Amino acid sequence: MKKSLIWLLTAVMAITFGALLYFQITYLDNMVRMREAQFSEGVMRSLGATGEYLERLETLHFLEEDANIIESSFYDNNNGNQISFSLIQDTTGYLSVEIPEIVNRKESPSTSLSLSSPTQNLGERYRQMQETIRKQYLYQKGLLNEVILTILRQSGKRPALERADSTEIRKSLTRELAANGLSVPFVFAVKNFDNQIIYQTNNYDNTMEKGVYSTEIFANSMQPFYLTVEFPTKENYIFSSVRFIIPTLALTIILIVVFLFTIILIFRQKKLSEMKTDFINNMTHELKTPISTISLAGQMLNDDSVKKSESTLKHLSQVIIDESKRLRFQVDKVLQLSVFDNAGGALKFSTFDANTVISNVVNTFKIKVEKFGGSIICNLEASESEIYVDEMQFTNVISNLLDNAVKYRREGVQPLLEVCTKNLEGNRLQIRIKDNGTGIKKEHLKKIFEKFYRVPTGNLHNVKGFGLGLAYIKKMVSIFGGTVYAESEFEKWTEFTIILPLATSNQK
Repeated sequence: MKKSLIWLLTAVMAITFGALLYFQITYLDNMVRMREAQFSEGVMRSLGATGEYLERLETLHFLEEDANIIESSFYDNNNGNQISFSLIQDTTGYLSVEIPEIVNRKESPSTSLSLSSPTQNLGERYRQMQETIRKQYLYQKGLLNEVILTILRQSGKRPALERADSTEIRKSLTRELAANGLSVPFVFAVKNFDNQIIYQTNNYDNTMEKGVYSTEIFANSMQPFYLTVEFPTKENYIFSSVRFIIPTLALTIILIVVFLFTIILIFRQKKLSEMKTDFINNMTHELKTPISTISLAGQMLNDDSVKKSESTLKHLSQVIIDESKRLRFQVDKVLQLSVFDNAGGALKFSTFDANTVISNVVNTFKIKVEKFGGSIICNLEASESEIYVDEMQFTNVISNLLDNAVKYRREGVQPLLEVCTKNLEGNRLQIRIKDNGTGIKKEHLKKIFEKFYRVPTGNLHNVKGFGLGLAYIKKMVSIFGGTVYAESEFEKWTEFTIILPLATSNQK
């Protein structure tokens, strides 16, 4: 798959997931806003209904005091009729006045009229009845007005806690909130006109800013009050009503993460595929050269003129030996690939002295370094150097690092290698290998331990390799229970540090 097609698919999927996530977040935000508006509207309706309920309770209080006066005044002396009323409070707290029709009692003789004409008697009685009812209405109207004035005059003198009883407020608020579909815990306070608290319930927080609602009660009286209600769990209540959206949002985020991981994996696989292709091309070139040389030397050996020359035969024999060694070395490099897949099964762990092995490898490389006019400094300062690893693989690790130090030397600069060991805290052995070669740029330093990765050298191809050496070293050191890292300054130096546990700590 082409990289441009991968980028196109990535862009389309990213836009799709981004739009989906945006719409889900927008929908969630709108749902929360709508629920908050519904909540606020329901609370304000409940507060308004509670205020009306308290005013009706106060009216009932004063009407009950004057009920006997009002009721006794509704008596018709002329006709023996009595008009009575009753105050009715239903289950919702609403008050109503019931005035039944005039009830006929026994007719009093003093109220009867003796008229000579039946028609005149009926008309006269009708006019007298009208006059009586009119006078009675005016009188009762005056009494009711007096009661209303008394209510207005005396209500302001009543204590605030009597006018706004906390028990009645709680009952009414609970009832009204439930009627509006809001079964939410609340606390409240009654405040005067100067915003001073007259009464408050437990856990009421006067500094709370969110979830606070207030309304004016007894607004038409001389001393109005404010009823303030707080909902400590308002946020939880609102989000609980929209929590069904959260799983879909979480699933979308998971899909986005999986998508990003998949894209990264695709690019890594593509890069790995390109590295493998380069590896195959490089390996073919590296193996083809010694094979061609050996083949040519073999053909020359078949020539009768060459057979007669002892010096030519000796030279061709040496060429075959050298190229065979080179071919075997390249094959060994390729065989290191199997270590990445099944390293543990082929390893043979044993306890040996790391200083001794390192010293032997250094002695082997001295000739190669001195060939270029350089030298190796070996400071094996570790007093305890026994480690429990595979000796052959450990030897290959040290050899690979020294070989890289020689291969990546700077032109015109005598190579200088330094190999050191020392003990660290926690029963650990530190091995440092430093050179004065070409160095590695910082942007490549973190990738050098990746399989098939080779530091770009532009058009220079003087150093051959498969990009497996450092990956092999990291894999082996990790299997040995240690760590390896590199530090470098471009065109100055490179230092590799290996830290391994000592044999005593492994055995524990």
